Amino acid sequence: MENQRPLILVSNDDGIMSKGISELLRFIRPMGEVVVMAPDTPRSGTSCSLTTNEPIHYTLVRKDVGLTIYKCSGTPTDCVKLAFHTVLERKPDLVIGGINHGDNSSVNVHYSGTMGVVMEGCLKGVPSIGFSLCSHEPNADFEPSGTFVREIVTRVLEKGLPPLTCLNVNIPAVKELKGVRICRQTNARWENEWENFAHRNDTHYYWLTGEYKNLEPDDELTDHWALDNGYVAITPTTVDVTAYALMDELKTWF
Repeated sequence: MENQRPLILVSNDDGIMSKGISELLRFIRPMGEVVVMAPDTPRSGTSCSLTTNEPIHYTLVRKDVGLTIYKCSGTPTDCVKLAFHTVLERKPDLVIGGINHGDNSSVNVHYSGTMGVVMEGCLKGVPSIGFSLCSHEPNADFEPSGTFVREIVTRVLEKGLPPLTCLNVNIPAVKELKGVRICRQTNARWENEWENFAHRNDTHYYWLTGEYKNLEPDDELTDHWALDNGYVAITPTTVDVTAYALMDELKTWF
């Protein structure tokens, strides 16, 4: 048992057929026993949502030495929960979400199904990492990110992470990455989020769109600054969302 290879659980929100998850598997497969439980279709923007109004189903897609792949009809969080309940023979050493097609830095972390994978792994007491490439192109070039993905996975397997803490890793879509920066989440918001699309003379149809507004574009401590300047941004993220700094003030109110 002492010589067991690390067990790594992988999921995503772009679906089992995305290039990002295939590239992730290529990068990490030599590093341990890998089990994939990923959505059967894209589930982007689902955050930590669960399927509660119908049963979900999983299917074995492929089984090779050191790699087992399942697809699931549920959300990314469903996939992690179901994998723990059904197909994993032991507690994994690491949970990974990604590699996502698109930026999950800044406030995007709150909407991300990729980070839904990571948050669920973290809640189950397993070190967890979300990887995202800042490109929505289906055939994006993931090759420059490979070295950094392997290095980050190696470090977390070696050192672990504190309880209820995970890593949100975002990678700019550039040919040459300058290195890694440890960052805080950028203060930003989305504006102009809906575009009207009339349908059969009914004007009450809208597509979600939006413009990202960075409220601190020059702050070099932020994840978005790092990405804009060619660095891999690692943001330590906690699932405990308590505003501790406000607790004493609130006590004076009540």
